[in-house]
Amino acid sequence: MIFIETRKIQQTGGSTYIVSLPKKWAERAGITTGSQVTLQPQQDGTLNIAAEGSTQNPKKKNVIDVNGCVGDELVRLLIAAYLSGSDMIEIRGNRIQAEQKKIIRNVCYKLMGPEIIEETANSVLIQDLLNPNEVSIKKSVRRMFLISNSMLKDAMQALKDQDKDLALDVIERDDEVDRLFLLISKQFRTVLRGSRLPDTSETTIDEYHDLRLAASSLERIADHALKIAKTASTLNTQIPDKTMKLIESSSTTSSNMVEDAIDALYNQNTDLANQVIAKVDGTKVRIDDLNASLLDLESPEAIVALGTVADSIDRIGEYGANIAELAINLSMAIVQKK
Repeated sequence: MIFIETRKIQQTGGSTYIVSLPKKWAERAGITTGSQVTLQPQQDGTLNIAAEGSTQNPKKKNVIDVNGCVGDELVRLLIAAYLSGSDMIEIRGNRIQAEQKKIIRNVCYKLMGPEIIEETANSVLIQDLLNPNEVSIKKSVRRMFLISNSMLKDAMQALKDQDKDLALDVIERDDEVDRLFLLISKQFRTVLRGSRLPDTSETTIDEYHDLRLAASSLERIADHALKIAKTASTLNTQIPDKTMKLIESSSTTSSNMVEDAIDALYNQNTDLANQVIAKVDGTKVRIDDLNASLLDLESPEAIVALGTVADSIDRIGEYGANIAELAINLSMAIVQKK
């Protein structure tokens, strides 16, 4: 149980305020006469006080028993350990199979920070080498947007030009978006546990929450760009100019919606956010027209493939509207704090 104590503020020297610290807390923190503490003002008006040397969180270690654990089950366990904030992940087994080690290496590659530092026949030790003080959630979300937006544009270009090499490049970029999303998810969990990150004093918990939700939408946008790229890499039918123009115009609209929504989120611009949301109905009409035009195509393969593309474009616009709603919610939360 957490007890809240009150203290009277005293003034000394005409300009310095003094407050006494709870004795039990000071003893637990190892504070004695002459000890130094760090003070960190927070965006919400609170003040974090920590004993010197305690600003570095103790190392957290997770131990995973992988006996009989293979495939996606092992992947999920490793990602869960990463998201939990583990600094060290020790994987143990009677004998770790080659396939298991391959999965472990692949997961480490797809995460930001973890590296294998020790490996034996029955254990693998992973350490997270990423310094959280070098990462800002705002910059990470912005980078997710830039990558996913470029993925969509290049996927459309690959579809138009039947450029399979460009389509493959888009497919490979999806891993970077996933890595950023998992990092952001890990950071958000860290903040919820009360730990401090570099931009905690500049970023409110409301912003962390809404940026995390925006990151989820951006990750799905990248997934849909990936689907379009996969279609471009396998479709061997030339797309008629009329149909391609409808696809491009619909994609441009959805892409612009996402871009405006991100701007609205970062600037708490409710007018711009409402403009994005107002475009949803018009986008639906354009997608319906596109789907209707696909029925005129002679190739059943093209009808099915481009129908998937149309659905992805539609969903991207919806995710843009979701981010716009977050911008409105965040704007209201910030206004209430002023």
